[in-house]
Amino acid sequence: MVCWCVAGKPDKPRSIVTEATQIRPETTETTPNVTLRYHVAMPNPESHLFEVRLLVDRWHGALLDLKFPVWTPGSYLVREYAKHLQDFTATTSEGKPLVWHKVSKHHWQIDTDGANAIVVSYRLFANELTVRTNHLDSTHGYFNGAATFFYIPGFEDRSIEVEIDCPHPNWQIATTLPPILERSNTFCAADFDTLVDSPFEVGLQERREFEVLGKPHELVVWGRGNADLDRIVADLDKIVQVEANLFDGLPFDRYLFLLHLSASGYGGLEHKESCSLNYPRLGFQNPEKYDRFMQLAAHEFFHLWNVKRIRPKALECFDYDAENYTPSLWFCEGVTSYYDMLIPLWAKVYDFKAFSKILAKEISRFLATPGRFVQPLSESSWDAWIKLYRRDANSDNSQMSYYLKGELVSLMLDLTIRQQSNNKRSIDDVMRYMWQKFGKREIGYTPKQLQEAFEWASGANLDDFFDRYINGTEELPLAEYLEPFGLQLKSDTSKQPPFFGVRVGNGNSNRTTIVQFVETDSPAQKTGLNSGDEMLAIDGFRVGADQLDERLKDYQPGDTIAVSVFHQDELKTVSVTLAEPRPKTYRVVTVQNPTPAQAQNFQAWLGIELKE
Repeated sequence: MVCWCVAGKPDKPRSIVTEATQIRPETTETTPNVTLRYHVAMPNPESHLFEVRLLVDRWHGALLDLKFPVWTPGSYLVREYAKHLQDFTATTSEGKPLVWHKVSKHHWQIDTDGANAIVVSYRLFANELTVRTNHLDSTHGYFNGAATFFYIPGFEDRSIEVEIDCPHPNWQIATTLPPILERSNTFCAADFDTLVDSPFEVGLQERREFEVLGKPHELVVWGRGNADLDRIVADLDKIVQVEANLFDGLPFDRYLFLLHLSASGYGGLEHKESCSLNYPRLGFQNPEKYDRFMQLAAHEFFHLWNVKRIRPKALECFDYDAENYTPSLWFCEGVTSYYDMLIPLWAKVYDFKAFSKILAKEISRFLATPGRFVQPLSESSWDAWIKLYRRDANSDNSQMSYYLKGELVSLMLDLTIRQQSNNKRSIDDVMRYMWQKFGKREIGYTPKQLQEAFEWASGANLDDFFDRYINGTEELPLAEYLEPFGLQLKSDTSKQPPFFGVRVGNGNSNRTTIVQFVETDSPAQKTGLNSGDEMLAIDGFRVGADQLDERLKDYQPGDTIAVSVFHQDELKTVSVTLAEPRPKTYRVVTVQNPTPAQAQNFQAWLGIELKE
């Protein structure tokens, strides 16, 4: 029996930081019975430090390699989780220090000195409250597997025990990992992928349990706010049923919704049997904000099929050391975003009026992004690792979100399939096809196989569509696709000011007006205005961030205005000739006097009568 705790304090471990040559990890053949056990404690939650201990037992190699993941599935950016790790030590089970060194930024190597039981201890700073990081304070501890645990190369398929040491008796533990019944607060992950896919929420919680199709679901909430949990549970029940009906069942035994109520955070991260949601604590009484939350929940729940099980070939086996490239994130996220608009409508969580406003807002965002003419959708998926989460002042000019364009391309593909098949098929059939062929067996698909699925459903060759709208940068003819379904786009420029080409906001002091974005080829860019400039005046009169549009309405297209700014602390005044107004927002409205075909298409698509 190997003890976890060592009496007394061991000597300071000997560490050697060198440019060591990576040595081949020990194989499973040399250490066939190795067991892995983690212990996670948080004795001083106010310090934001998790104290983690790993016991590697029955090890027979001269070296032990440990690697810390650099990213987590579902969030496609190398986040360097090892940057939060400190106080690394390695000892034998008797407390004898072992020599170790770092091979790379996230790779540690330990000289075992013949020991077959090695104890690795470290602390993790956790003060970033997002769905993909760790957070620890006086009320809870939340941690994700990729941001918390090492893996041993070659041993990713081994089961891993995790014991939680709660700092207070009233703290509860929420996770989807099965408990080890004979050991208090101890859970077992079947392998490292499962551990990464099973976040822990430990602390003060509110809980609601509900059952859908005979399977238990639970909502666990941390934080205070104005959420009506009973209403949320009732609407989650409806959403789960709609999605389950789409895929003919639920592919899990139990599901957990983890909800963090924060000051202003927003986000979600999907897992096979759970999701983490972060939402503003006071964002549940306003109808539009509540609808947005239900979209978020519908989105993350849909992911348990699309991307957690139906996933690209590049994500079939995760490489936690580096980027995992695929051109198909537009399908993983874009299709899911398209469904997160539809599912609450189908579930009657909101009505068509709310749906049309949500769709119009997405179309308005898309048509206001110049980068749609620069970056193809497939490239946006590929470049997620360097662009999507690392926005800069030129992002809107040079890139396109695969979430945003992906959902609108998915809309067009859905309407294409419905038109081609006289509403006998839809994108629902594509999802069921992908589920049966790839998702159930968790076999990754290629971009070619993905296109073939859409072609099967539509009964048509889609090379031209994919070349133009997924691999190319042609404008999306959204109005043309919506019209056969009884909808049209409306915009009004009569109340819009002449086009200037900048977005401004308040500076840190709220007394300055800062240029945040300058559109490519706009009047402002042509005269040399830059993001970061402090805007002072137009034609000699001070202008604030909230006054710019109203001031511009005093002018006509073709007028030239004098714009005074501080550029890198140097006062400059430039002459800008204003252009014709551009629409800022669009509305999605029903057509007047719809034809019977339009009414039939509308009802088949959205499940409601057009006349309603």
